[in-house]
This record gives sequence, structure tokens and C-alpha cells, in this order.
Amino acid sequence: MAKVIFSIRYNIIPQKREEYLDVVKELKSIIKAEGLESYSVYEHKSKANSFEEIYVFSSQEAYENFDDNADERIDILMTKLSDMIKEQSTQYSTLIEVTN
Repeated sequence: MAKVIFSIRYNIIPQKREEYLDVVKELKSIIKAEGLESYSVYEHKSKANSFEEIYVFSSQEAYENFDDNADERIDILMTKLSDMIKEQSTQYSTLIEVTN
């Protein structure tokens, strides 16, 4: 089965940086789903307050079913997160492995 990498790149409001880091730290500790191999958050080296969340799924099916695994605490954290992101700075990317 081909793996799927889903990423979300965005810029956050600089004044919310510490709050943002707290939220993603908590997310990292609780986000789990069937077929989710890893969840990581990176900051772009050359651009302060520009982050990218990277989800690695074991299969396309696991990726497609990810939103079905709703967890109230994760929903709350995702809402907080969206309030910290600068408008119109979000970019999404989905990569599907071509060779296993």
C-alpha cells in the first residue's frame, strides 16, 4: 500500500507564538489514529513563525478516514490553532507514494 504525506503550511500571528507552541505540543501528545504513522510540526528555518504540520499515513484509506476519528479535545485544539494562523497564509499538500 502506498503511504500518504499530508502537510499544512502556514504563518502564525507572532504575538501568539508561545500559545501556538503549547497547542502543538499538546496535539503531538494526543493525536492518534488508525494508520497515522507520525505527526510532526516544523518551523521553516529561513522564515520566523512559518510552520508546517506533516502527517504520514500508512495508506490512502487511513488518510481518507482520518477525519472520521473525531476527538473532542483535538477539535478544541485545532480550533485554537486556526485562530492563531494569519489569514490567507495556509497551503495544503498531499503526496502519494509511487513506490513502496
